[in-house]
Amino acid sequence: MKGDLFSSRHMVRAAGEPGMSVENAKCLRYAVDGEMYARQGAMVAHRGALRFERKGQGVGGMLKRAVTGEGLPLMAVRGRGEVWLAHEAHNCFVVEMEPGDRFTVGGRHVLCFDPSLSYEIRTVKGSGITAGGLFNSVFSGSGRLGLVCEGDPLVIPVSAEQPVYVDTDAVVGWSESLETSLHRSQSIGSMLRGGSGEAVQLMLRGEGVVVVRPSELTQHKPQQH
Repeated sequence: MKGDLFSSRHMVRAAGEPGMSVENAKCLRYAVDGEMYARQGAMVAHRGALRFERKGQGVGGMLKRAVTGEGLPLMAVRGRGEVWLAHEAHNCFVVEMEPGDRFTVGGRHVLCFDPSLSYEIRTVKGSGITAGGLFNSVFSGSGRLGLVCEGDPLVIPVSAEQPVYVDTDAVVGWSESLETSLHRSQSIGSMLRGGSGEAVQLMLRGEGVVVVRPSELTQHKPQQH
C-alpha cells in the first residue's frame, strides 16, 4: 500500500528512552518501564506487556483521590511497553517540571504524568461552592506532566505590577507562586456574554505565567463507562 497516509509524517517513531514524549500535535506517547498515570479513557493504542488499572480511592499512597478537580478519574498503567494517549483531538503539550516547581492546572487539562510527580487537589482562593467551586490540581516534584488544550494556548507573563485577569472557563493553569482571587463584573458579563448575568474572572498577581486556552469551556459530553 502507498499514499500519504503511510508516509513518515504519520508513521510512529521507533521506541526511544522510557518516559513521555510528543508523538504529534494531538497525541503523546509514553514508553512505560514500571508505571505511569493517565486520565481514564485517554489510551488510543498500546503495545507490549501493560496492565491498566482503574482506581476509585487513589493509587498507592501518592494519590489522595483518584479524580482530578473536575471529577476526571485516573488510571495506573503498569508493566513494560508503549501507550499512546489523546483526548478528543485536543493539542498536547509536555511540561518539564524540576525540583521546586509547583504548577496549578485544571483537572480537565491533565492527560498523563510521571509517577515521580505528586499532586494535591485544592480550591482556588475565594472560589468556594457559592462561586462554583473552582478546583485545581497542584503538581510538584521532578518529572513530566502531559496536558491537553483545545486550540493553541496563550502563555501570558504575570507580574506584581501588572496582574492578569482571565475567564475562569478559559484558564488552563498557572504558576503556583501566583496570588489568585476571583472578581465579578456585571458590565463585562453583559458585554462579553451578550446579555445579563455576572462574568467571573480569575485575577493573578505576582511573578509567573498563566496558560489560557483560546475559547471558553463548552459543555462536557457525558462520560462513557
